[in-house]
Amino acid sequence: MRKYLVYGTLFLHIFSLPVTQAIAQENIPELNQRIIEYVQSVIGKKVDRGECWDLAYQALNRINAEWDGKFQYGKLINPKRVPVLPGDIIQFKNVMIRYRIGNTTYTESMDQHTAIVYKVKSEKVFTIAHQNTEFSGRKVGLSDLNLEDVVKGTVRIYRPISKSNK
Repeated sequence: MRKYLVYGTLFLHIFSLPVTQAIAQENIPELNQRIIEYVQSVIGKKVDRGECWDLAYQALNRINAEWDGKFQYGKLINPKRVPVLPGDIIQFKNVMIRYRIGNTTYTESMDQHTAIVYKVKSEKVFTIAHQNTEFSGRKVGLSDLNLEDVVKGTVRIYRPISKSNK
C-alpha cells in the first residue's frame, strides 16, 4: 500500500501543475482577455513610437485599466503563488537573461523593458509580446521567456485591474 501511495503522490505532484495551469488559462479574467485581443490585432505592427512601453500603454488605456502611467501596470503578483496568465504585464529592470540553444550560449540584457504575456507554456515559460527588440525592431513580435534563464535583475509581473476595483 505504501508504494502505491508514494507513486500516487508523485503522480499528483507531477501532473497537478499542468492541470492547474490549464485551468488557470481557461479562466482568464476579462481584462486579460481584452489585452490579448488587442495584442493579436497589432502583431507585426508598430504601436505608437514603437517603444516597448507603448504596447502596454495602449493595451491598458484601451480597456480602461487602473495603472500609474509609468511602470506599475495593475496589481503586482507573485508568480510563485499566483499563476501567471495571458494578458499579464511584465516589467524588466536591469535584467540579464542567459540561455543555450545547442552548443551556443546567448545573453540578453534589458535595462528597462516592458512586455505582455501572450501565452503561458508552463509555470515559468511564457510567450511574450513586445516591441523595440533586436528580433522584431519597432514592431510587435513574439518570443519565449523562461524565468529560469534570468540570472540578474528584477522581473515584476502585474495583473491588470479595472479602475472600478481601485
